[in-house]
Amino acid sequence: MSIVTRAEPTEPLVESADAGNRILAVVRLHLVNRYSVFAVPWMIMGGIFLVNVAIWWIIFASVTSDADRADARDGIAYSGALFYIFVYMLVLGIQAVAFTFPFALGFSVTRRDFWLGSALTFIALSAAYSAGLTILAAIEVATDGWGLGGTMFASFYFGGADASWIERFGLYFATYLFFYFVGAAIATIYQRWRNNGMLALFGTLGLALIVSIALVSFSSSWPAVGAWFDSNGPTGVIAWSLVPTVVAAITGYFILRRATPKN
Repeated sequence: MSIVTRAEPTEPLVESADAGNRILAVVRLHLVNRYSVFAVPWMIMGGIFLVNVAIWWIIFASVTSDADRADARDGIAYSGALFYIFVYMLVLGIQAVAFTFPFALGFSVTRRDFWLGSALTFIALSAAYSAGLTILAAIEVATDGWGLGGTMFASFYFGGADASWIERFGLYFATYLFFYFVGAAIATIYQRWRNNGMLALFGTLGLALIVSIALVSFSSSWPAVGAWFDSNGPTGVIAWSLVPTVVAAITGYFILRRATPKN
């Protein structure tokens, strides 16, 4: 008796492997310019850190009483110096689509693979930078503010000095994802509708902001708004930012499906 083996179809496996290779190719494409992706952010952060060190030294050198020094430390705990690096990540998110998307299509990369590869890049970079900031925050807390009583990486907005490392990492990670995906979504609108899309986007956002301020003001709801921020705290607010992050990721994908790059 002969045994006849039936050949299983291999096309889906091949297509899956090809799609995975294309997605990884997009990731590598985003990381080609390592100077902009890796060096520049740390250079910006280093420059901001040095400026803050100088400010801390000036403040504490000019304050003599313990009460005044305690007040100064409380104020420094609300430092927003670290937010500059997130703005740069917003720019990187815009550039990732605006500069790389037309080039990637020339190598037969599908729009779906490009967006998945971009999302994978954003997640990986967010994790890497969040780990770096978490380590710096731990050093800052351990050295009592770099020996000067300063606060930059363990600020109030990212859990303060008492936050656990996993909490701080999560806050950094969510913030990075927000700026990456919002920047990428803005770039997809430009790719799809060019200047008209930008005018419509920022005009709509400006109008929505004005209407929101008017509604809150006329309804005397500012105390309720303040209470919401106070009850949620920085952790809750950043956690809520995951909602627009997901919306930006989904919206950007569907817009990019119909986008046509132009020179």
